Amino acid sequence: MDERDVRLLKAISDLGTGSPEALHEETDIPVSTIHYRLNNLREAGVIENDLYDLDHEKLGLGVTVIVEVLADYEGSYEEFAEELMAVEGVTQTFFTMGETDFIVLARLPSSDAVERLIGDFEAIPEVERTNSTFVIATAQDEPRAPATYDLESLVAALTD
Repeated sequence: MDERDVRLLKAISDLGTGSPEALHEETDIPVSTIHYRLNNLREAGVIENDLYDLDHEKLGLGVTVIVEVLADYEGSYEEFAEELMAVEGVTQTFFTMGETDFIVLARLPSSDAVERLIGDFEAIPEVERTNSTFVIATAQDEPRAPATYDLESLVAALTD
């Protein structure tokens, strides 16, 4: 990646769009160059999709629960993580070091759904125990990491 790629990715993160016209207005990079670079970034796997972000609260999935999962499993953590990710409502799963094996984030429609979620985890034989935390308020939930950096920091860290 070079500086133009990083500038484009930062603009996508800041604006929440991949619109070449909007990116041109933000970066002054020509639209034809933006098309070319976006295609290259997709082919390289840096850009994974063109999905719209959703407001989970307005959608009706406003209850966020963070669950620590302690487990005793055989095989790879990826295989076990697939079982956790199959639980309805799970949006993110992290394999961690320390006492906790996995941290799972779930978006649910109501507090009643938390009981179902924990029951689903506890029904997995390898799960020894869980520790759940209700999120009272979201201080920040930025799905695009580059939006949390200054452009100069990104250019310094990510360019060849």
